[in-house]
Amino acid sequence: MGAVVLEARTSISEVTDQPILEVEGLSVVRSGKLIIHDVDFTVREGEFVGIVGPNGSGKTTLLLSILGILKEDSGKIRIYGCEPMCKSNDGRISWVSQAASNLPRDLRLTVRELVELGTLNRSNMFSFARDKQQVDEAIEMVGLGDVQHTDIGRLSGGQCQRAVIARALASKADFIILDEPLVGIDRESRASLLKLLDDLCHYANKTILMVSHDMAAIRQTAHRMIYLEETIKFDGETKLFPNLTQLAMLRGISHVHDESHGEHLHTDAESGEVL
Repeated sequence: MGAVVLEARTSISEVTDQPILEVEGLSVVRSGKLIIHDVDFTVREGEFVGIVGPNGSGKTTLLLSILGILKEDSGKIRIYGCEPMCKSNDGRISWVSQAASNLPRDLRLTVRELVELGTLNRSNMFSFARDKQQVDEAIEMVGLGDVQHTDIGRLSGGQCQRAVIARALASKADFIILDEPLVGIDRESRASLLKLLDDLCHYANKTILMVSHDMAAIRQTAHRMIYLEETIKFDGETKLFPNLTQLAMLRGISHVHDESHGEHLHTDAESGEVL
């Protein structure tokens, strides 16, 4: 895998006071069930924010609402000062969905062709012109130059996820939203991907909002963590994120001591499910 060129850059971006995403009092009901309730948070330019929580806690519902795919029942969402999916945000926001890397293994589409799709938006979707420089830079950033003419189906899980992120980068988006990008890739690829995202934030001036159930991975990279379980139960600097005992108290669950790791594992008092 080629070296990621971001590592060679010297200028480091800083978090500013400029709000990119503003969520106020957001509640969403799906199929008659309240999924998220009274959610408030702001993501500022240059931040890497990780949203964590157990399965079914509303993380993906929150992202779909931010993107305008789901309609909120109450509350307000603003991205760059306007509503989700407003035309002025074309090309400024890119989404890497949970299923994005699970492309069919027999798909006859090269890495480069996939990345070229990232240059499309509502203003140019009927044009055959592609920005070669944008595509070249995106492929180089994720270190896939050596396999850019290889079919997606022949890549490893980690490479495929990098290709999907390159498609997002080719759009020149400043705000990248990722839903569970670490699912289905091995430990080495996961570490490499987290390093890439960290570099994109610090050296390429990207603002990143990432959802993951993997709290350990988020802790390695994000500036700030949000714990979501229907509503926000923690929002603060990563270094201040609650330990397992404190999380158990937030969730109202009991805990047992794991002698093999010297840590506390937490189980739901009714189901016995490990947190």
